[in-house]
Amino acid sequence: MAAHLPEPRPGTGWTVRPRPEPDGYTTAVSRALELIGDGELRKVVLARALELTGDHPVAVPALLTRLVHADPAAHAFAADVTAPGDPAPRTLVGASPELLVSRRGALVVANPLAGSAPRAGDETLDRERVARLRDSAKDLGEHAHTAAQVAEVLGRFCADLDVPERPEVIGTPTMWHLSTRITGRLRDPLDPACSALGLAEALHPTPAVCGVPAPRALTAIADLEPEDRGYYAGMVGWSGLDGDGEWAVTIRSAEVCDRTVRLFAGAGIVPGSDPDAELAETSAKFRTLLRALGLEHLV
Repeated sequence: MAAHLPEPRPGTGWTVRPRPEPDGYTTAVSRALELIGDGELRKVVLARALELTGDHPVAVPALLTRLVHADPAAHAFAADVTAPGDPAPRTLVGASPELLVSRRGALVVANPLAGSAPRAGDETLDRERVARLRDSAKDLGEHAHTAAQVAEVLGRFCADLDVPERPEVIGTPTMWHLSTRITGRLRDPLDPACSALGLAEALHPTPAVCGVPAPRALTAIADLEPEDRGYYAGMVGWSGLDGDGEWAVTIRSAEVCDRTVRLFAGAGIVPGSDPDAELAETSAKFRTLLRALGLEHLV
């Protein structure tokens, strides 16, 4: 029960290693903007990491419980990703706001998110931020790349597809996001390619975690990000024998191994992006996990 859940320990005894340092991230964003200006890219998502090491092993069940209570609407998960050579069990844990795809019978739903603003925690300021996000040409353009690609992919499998003309704004405890809920009805639910997993594989990676065009964005990510993303920006979920299932994008996540927590957060770089603003966006996205660890003051 929430009432009996121990509070996270205060952030003493933790070491924090940003990878890269903030200046390194803003430099990478500037380089990405040069590629966009040269016409090589229309969008690329650049991520950065925080590696935290504490005095005691991290209790994954308690961490997951805090994430669920903080945002019951999120897609919460904890998956064993232990690899050879790990000194202890390794768990991918998180609370993703982004549904990659779900399938129930012939009904398919995807909910791409792109275009974001940090939540202020003040009602008046948050109303202003939501209004700016809803009318931001930069963020609407960034979102359009993602929604269009998701709709194009699902359109290969669906006889009917409903794509709203404009995104809505949804909120998490730390962020505001532009959101488009896309629904469709499969032509042939018995086709193995139309299983929840098959659809997820066809969709991944969306421009929300990669970029446009995807091949060039993947090359830019490999060139500009110093850290391997691990399981960040992948997909996590389930599929049944009947083809039904649900898959979420592994954002707002961390890999936990004994006393070490490795977090990632990314931001979509498009024309008009500001390096310092993108750095601030990644800091805000880190707060989902940092709050659950009692370490929000670190960013």
